[in-house]
Amino acid sequence: MRGDDEVIALLNEQLTSELTAINQYFLHAKMQANWGFTKLAEHTRAESMEEMHHAEWITDRILFLEGLPNFQRLLPLRLGQTVPEQFRNDREIEVEVIDRLRPGIGMCREKGDITTANLFEKILADEEHHIDYLDTQLDLLDKLGEQLYLSQLVERPPTAG
Repeated sequence: MRGDDEVIALLNEQLTSELTAINQYFLHAKMQANWGFTKLAEHTRAESMEEMHHAEWITDRILFLEGLPNFQRLLPLRLGQTVPEQFRNDREIEVEVIDRLRPGIGMCREKGDITTANLFEKILADEEHHIDYLDTQLDLLDKLGEQLYLSQLVERPPTAG
């Protein structure tokens, strides 16, 4: 079933963002683990995997619409050198994605592609949840201070007993 060229282009734009987010979150998770923040690293890695699912859904949709998924284009990674920087940089990606998805949903509906609109709505809900998580973490960092906040994210070795 040949899809609308504008819808396929929008799907590819979203795919680019998802592929970029996969890499950024994965590298942030590895950095966090290296710094000893294993609990945070586990969460960030899970976010990377969620973005991978989004990329898979989008790829499947592009192929169904007889388009060609563009895996060759990535946006520049915004790597944070501290946990707060990572949160802020990850939040920027999510805001950009949401700013693309909201009008994109309407455009898909106008063109009669309800399935792509529904897919974008599903991804939008995940991205809004991720922004809420990042906002909460940034708020906690502000309230607790970086040192106390980060001390809660270190996995402690089991006590001898």
